[in-house]
Amino acid sequence: MPGQLIARGVARHLAALGFACVEEFVPARGLRLDLLALGPKGELWVVECKSCRADFTSDRKWHHYLEWGDRFFWAVDSTFPTELLPAETGLIVADGYWAEILRMPAESRLAGARRTAVTRRFAAHAARRLQALRDPGAALGDS
Repeated sequence: MPGQLIARGVARHLAALGFACVEEFVPARGLRLDLLALGPKGELWVVECKSCRADFTSDRKWHHYLEWGDRFFWAVDSTFPTELLPAETGLIVADGYWAEILRMPAESRLAGARRTAVTRRFAAHAARRLQALRDPGAALGDS
């Protein structure tokens, strides 16, 4: 799974910067963020991982992800044609072990109420994932 390897490398890099990351976060019905990162100052970064040109060109929902974080990044491997990616978005190049932020997008701060709601859902999502690891047979609801 190339996208999962990219997500792992990004999560490792962001962890070194003080971020906590969750994969496959569902902020609203019909949307699934590849990676949502919560930073040391409460910032929320959305990272969408793309493994190839077709993966990117078939994604029709990414514009809807912008409203769920303070910054939006694409994460790709070193062979991805980065000229396809919108210049106003962030760019991370990653492999399964590490990543590097090549382009920092402008910050678009979430409103306070949205930030609080997303942060609480992030915490619940992470707690359910941890509990599922500790007790795989438990019924934990949607995450």
